[in-house]
Amino acid sequence: MKARVVVKGLALMLSLAALGFLFDASDLGNSVNEAWIDARVRGHGVSGALLFLLMGGLFTAIGLPRQIIAFLGGYAFSVGLGTLLGALAALLGCILSFSYARFFGRGLLRARLGERAGRFDRFIHDNPFAMTVLVRLLPVGSNLLTNLAAGISSIRSWHFYSGTLLGYLPQTLVFALVGSGVQIAPTLKLGLAAGLFLVSGAIGAWLYRRFRHGLSLDDQIDAALEETDAPPHASSTKS
Repeated sequence: MKARVVVKGLALMLSLAALGFLFDASDLGNSVNEAWIDARVRGHGVSGALLFLLMGGLFTAIGLPRQIIAFLGGYAFSVGLGTLLGALAALLGCILSFSYARFFGRGLLRARLGERAGRFDRFIHDNPFAMTVLVRLLPVGSNLLTNLAAGISSIRSWHFYSGTLLGYLPQTLVFALVGSGVQIAPTLKLGLAAGLFLVSGAIGAWLYRRFRHGLSLDDQIDAALEETDAPPHASSTKS
């Protein structure tokens, strides 16, 4: 076994162990909330915004929901700025997990994600930017696994990052609106957010069915969209 492979394997295991330890020690999943925003982000100007981006990036890089960061972005800032910073924080998390997989994954993660990465490659091959946007619009599937699969696929990072940012914006806007202090009736705010969420999901589902050309990205997505390649069973009755 080559020394480089051994070193990468040890680095992968140590980095995962370190991330797990830091996550448990910092209680990141429970500490990033409205109280943390009030204490560390609101009223702290540029430094607060940068801290929000950093923590949001780390939060989403380890697989925690980017929708929470979008909600907190709306809570901490205006809807517009919260949407932008929430999307950028999620993009930073995407870049971190994508780069992690690209550095380690070609020889080590492919054993676990090789089939998924292959499906991703086939799915985005002809139009990598547009198909990445499509994938991000769909409100199903694992954000972290998509990042890791893309990292060990052949997609160029620029196509993946730019398509990800654009595809993240609709859902980020929805959750930033819910978390914001916009002075409209709560029922109207939730109704508007739900409508935007359904519209973005419907657009993604329509594009997926229209342009996938028989290719599958993820069984979970196919199931959620009620896609099936099996013909309907014919029924017969005896007389």
